[in-house]
Amino acid sequence: MNIREAILQEHSKKQVLKIANYVGNDKERFAELMQIYFDGPYRVTQRGAWVLHHCAENNYNLVYPYLDKMVEILNENAHNAVKRNTLKILGMIDIPKYLMGTLTNKCFAYLKSETEPIAIRVFAMTVLYNITKTEPDLKHELKLVIEELLPYGSAGIKSRGKKTLKLLQKLK
Repeated sequence: MNIREAILQEHSKKQVLKIANYVGNDKERFAELMQIYFDGPYRVTQRGAWVLHHCAENNYNLVYPYLDKMVEILNENAHNAVKRNTLKILGMIDIPKYLMGTLTNKCFAYLKSETEPIAIRVFAMTVLYNITKTEPDLKHELKLVIEELLPYGSAGIKSRGKKTLKLLQKLK
C-alpha cells in the first residue's frame, strides 16, 4: 500500500483504520507515515494526523523517536487537526524531561487562548496535567489557569477542567 495515496484517496474513519492496520507495529511503515505527517502538504498532514493517532493508540512506543519533531510542529502554524491529534497523542505518553519546558509553554499558551478550538485546549490541559505528575511545581499554576477558565468555559473546558482539578488534588 502507498500510504500517501491511501491517505488522499478517501477521508473517512474506515480508510484511517485501514491505513493504521496496514502500518501496525511495523517501524518502517510508521517511519513512512511520520515522514508524510511532517512533510505535508497541509491536507496530507491533516489526514495523516488522524492515522497517526490511531497508530499511536495501538502502540504509543512507536512515537518516541519522533517526539522532538512532533513538539516542533506545534510551534509552527499547524492545522488544527495536526495540533489536536498531536496533543492527543502527547497526552497518552510519558513526556521526556528534556521536552517538558517547551511543551509546557506551548500547552499553557493553547489552554489560555480564546481562539484555539476547544479540543486543542482540552488536550493541552491533559498534557499539562501529565507533566505535573513529574513536575509538581506546575500544579499550582495549572490549577489557577483552570479555575480562571471554568466560569466562562465551554462544556468541554468545564468537564475536563473539573476532572483535572480533582486529579490535581490527589497529587502530592
